[in-house]
Amino acid sequence: MKKFENILICTDLDGTLLKDDKSISRENLEAIEYFKSEGGYFTFITGRPPVSSTDIYQKIKPNAPFGCLNGGGLYDGEAKEYVWYVEMSRTVCDMLDAVDSVLPTGIQVSTLGPVYFCKDNSAMEEFRRITGVPNLAKPYREIEEPFGKIVFADLDTNNIRALASLLASHPRADEFDYVSSEPTLYEILPKGINKGSVFPKLVEYLGIDPKRTVAIGDYDNDVGMLRAAHVGVAVANSSPAALAAADRVTVSNEEHAIARLIHDIESGEIRFEN
Repeated sequence: MKKFENILICTDLDGTLLKDDKSISRENLEAIEYFKSEGGYFTFITGRPPVSSTDIYQKIKPNAPFGCLNGGGLYDGEAKEYVWYVEMSRTVCDMLDAVDSVLPTGIQVSTLGPVYFCKDNSAMEEFRRITGVPNLAKPYREIEEPFGKIVFADLDTNNIRALASLLASHPRADEFDYVSSEPTLYEILPKGINKGSVFPKLVEYLGIDPKRTVAIGDYDNDVGMLRAAHVGVAVANSSPAALAAADRVTVSNEEHAIARLIHDIESGEIRFEN
């Protein structure tokens, strides 16, 4: 039996696997390859849709499907198809109307295919620069593809707070769930969806023991997967919510946190039932 046989590690990307400059350290990449070569499953769960995950997928070469859309989808990067997904109700457009009429906040619709920019601003420009997503502009009520999630972006965090309050008071508020993936971004998700939602779907797909799973993350939208895994690990630079949800705290994203996690599994500091 190999060292990491049937152990699953799911990582968040920004602030966890990725350094602050969005690169992946050599130490992390080498550790991931070693982990996979010794029988482990390594993948990621991200807020990004598959269309903006291609470059990272090619760099780390997961040997399992990855979670996307903040838990709304499980995607096979080799077959280029969804294993599982949840489609968002179009009634969300009523909420977008309410936001669009009173706030300058950028509006993005992540479909199960392309990402559309329905209301642009400087925060959305920054989003495209970081993710490399093309600038496809279309009014949200004219989008034909199934909705995956809605992303709002604003460099003014006061507008983000006003947005969250407006959405919470909307008559359709209870039809959806909400999450912040960083201070300048706020999202609407299908009801009951978070990064923890996709975790059991992945475990079932791989046919592994849920007690041999680890999740590692850094922010509020990682809380669901940290709780869903047998061992939830927060990096040192995590938000208070992620730190509270984790079983363990490790080094920061600038200190090769994935390599450290794999070392801790190999050394026996993190143990699993056989």
